[in-house]
Amino acid sequence: QVQLVESGGGLVQPGGSLRLSCAASISISSIYMGWYRQAPGKQRDMVATIACNGRTNYADSVKGRFTISRDNAKNTIYLQMNSLKPEDTAVYYCYLYRLGSPYWGQGTQVTVSS
Repeated sequence: QVQLVESGGGLVQPGGSLRLSCAASISISSIYMGWYRQAPGKQRDMVATIACNGRTNYADSVKGRFTISRDNAKNTIYLQMNSLKPEDTAVYYCYLYRLGSPYWGQGTQVTVSS
């Protein structure tokens, strides 16, 4: 059974930073993973992805502000979010793709507000 557990969300002021973590119940060393987010009333969109070789991809809206990384020894990926904006407010979901199937975490709320 694949389980993903996100943590690190919360309330932050505009311009602030947060670091999200996603711990997987399986070895992630050969697995494509990423972060998605969903704001109220909107579809779930890709934020950042990271391949098993470390290659990354970002949504245009977060380039230069967010950084995705992975620690295979801990079976964990991270999303460092800097210069946060109110429009970054959403539920953030961790994602992995394994053996033809996607798996999602339960989500963690990020709220950017003064």
